[in-house]
This record gives sequence, structure tokens and C-alpha cells, in this order.
Amino acid sequence: MAAPLNPAAPHHLPVFITAPGETDVLMIVMAVVLVLAVLAVGLLFLRLHTLPERMAHKSHKLQFEIVAVLGLLALFTHVHLFWVAGLLLALIDIPDFGNPLRRIAGSLEKLAGLKPGEGAAEAPDAIGDEHPPAKEANAVEVPKTITLPRTPKERTHA
Repeated sequence: MAAPLNPAAPHHLPVFITAPGETDVLMIVMAVVLVLAVLAVGLLFLRLHTLPERMAHKSHKLQFEIVAVLGLLALFTHVHLFWVAGLLLALIDIPDFGNPLRRIAGSLEKLAGLKPGEGAAEAPDAIGDEHPPAKEANAVEVPKTITLPRTPKERTHA
């Protein structure tokens, strides 16, 4: 038996008002929508946050690791300047100086008649000193002194 309505209450109640003891369907629907919205916003945030790292990885940049570290710093410290720096670094193309220098070194080894990669093993320790002189057992090292040229003393009128 349903309880009689209060005479001051409207006779046609809206759909979202539930009777006492029944399941509130609107609250369950809104809870599901809230969970999905939080997950969607979190996913969007993480996709936007990893944008510089994905850009640097796609274009095979040399500075990929630096961009990744800047992204992690921005994520954990909430300093947005790290993210902006990572984005700018992902957009900039840093020239590769290593490959041309390796090619030059290989060409010089070829001109010297060495096999590729063999020149580094025979490099002298000091410039112009291929074989340092052997030390005798009783030899005493005397440090070299540096003498400076003498300058004439200035005369003062006293």
C-alpha cells in the first residue's frame, strides 16, 4: 500500500525523484559518467604530457633521452617549464657532428694505410712523443725550471 501524498505536494513528481527504499538510478548513472569522465580527462592529460617524447621518438632525434627526462621532471614536479623545454627540444633538429667526424677519421686511417678502427690503438699518449724514453733505475728526476726574462727596474724620483 502506497503512502498518501501530502496535499501540498504536486501530483506529478519528476522522474529523477525516487520513492523511499528504491534504487536511485540517476545517481548510479551519474557515478558511472563521473568515473568515465575522470578516466578520459586523465588519459587526455597523459597523452598531451607525452607529446614531446612521442615527437622526438618518431623523428629519431639524438636528444630523445633528454626530452624524456624533461617530461618526467615536468610530470613529477609540476614545473611546466620542463614540459615546454622538452617540446622545444623535440622540435629542434640538433646537427649530428659525430658521423662526419667518424668519416673523417676513417678516411685519414685509410690514407695512413691502417685498417678502419686500428688508428686509435696506436695513438701516442702525448703529442710528438711516440715512445717515451725509458727511465734508468738510479735516475733522479729534476724538475725543469722556467726562467722569466728580467725587466729593468723603473726609476723613481724621490
